[in-house]
Amino acid sequence: MLDMHQVNLNGLDLNLLPPLEALLRRKNVTLAAADAGMSQPAMSRALGRLRSIFDDPLLVRGAKGLALTPKALDLAVALRPALERVKEVFHAPNFDPKTAQRTIRFASSDVHNTLIFPTLLRNLAREAPGLDLSCEPYGPDLLARMASGNLDFAFALDTSPLPTGAQSVYLAQDELALVMRRDHPLARHDWALSDYGKVPHILINILNDGVNDLDALLALHGVQRRTLWSTPHFLAALAAVSATDAVTTLSRAFAARFADQFDLILHRPPFESRSLGIVMVMSHMRAHDPLMAWVAEQVKRAATEVYAAADGK
Repeated sequence: MLDMHQVNLNGLDLNLLPPLEALLRRKNVTLAAADAGMSQPAMSRALGRLRSIFDDPLLVRGAKGLALTPKALDLAVALRPALERVKEVFHAPNFDPKTAQRTIRFASSDVHNTLIFPTLLRNLAREAPGLDLSCEPYGPDLLARMASGNLDFAFALDTSPLPTGAQSVYLAQDELALVMRRDHPLARHDWALSDYGKVPHILINILNDGVNDLDALLALHGVQRRTLWSTPHFLAALAAVSATDAVTTLSRAFAARFADQFDLILHRPPFESRSLGIVMVMSHMRAHDPLMAWVAEQVKRAATEVYAAADGK
């Protein structure tokens, strides 16, 4: 469309393209100005600049008003499809979940995999059959994996610090439960914090970083507990508790799901801060992806359904 030897694209005012298209189409300054939303003097100035850029009058007097020069005729043929392509660059593509095809990667524990994903997968099978989901373990490199785009989402607690630029979506409310086998020696005991130092514990450590908020709370009260076993798997913790005198403290919704299977009982822990706000963190690299925003809403929908059912039990 442009003579690259004559036009410096770095200095080209792209705002001149709509007036140029209107002038070439209308062959009339007044009508072109109206189409482009400009005053007639402004359109006349634009025409003067365009003539200078192309070193051509573009519009000349003819028998029936203004007529296009040969160069203007060539421009008219090329300009409209070029403008349409430019519009496509700035136009967000239409998103249709039924035709989307992609693998969505989550960092999740077996709590999320067991409670949320069956419902999520059922819903996606109807509404986005081309989406595949991959659940991966946490780990010390979690933030790096999200920053690089190798992970799309990570489940977390609402008290967890967010990576720089990341966004979180609130999913549901859970709480901690003190879990032990039904015939545990302290099953009918009214628990106090000091009792945490009297029995062995199964510890959940999904990040493998050695950090545990409950241990910090116990230390403030001069209580130290024995960790019989540390595992990243919540279900394994319940299985171990069912076979030993150890106890564990974890998600009430998850423990309630398997309480009958493992013959467990659930107590309220002897401390005030039992709330577990469940959120899903989205990488900043995915924040403006309409597919990811839609998937996040579907996860929230599934979580709301699952945890509401758990509250009703």
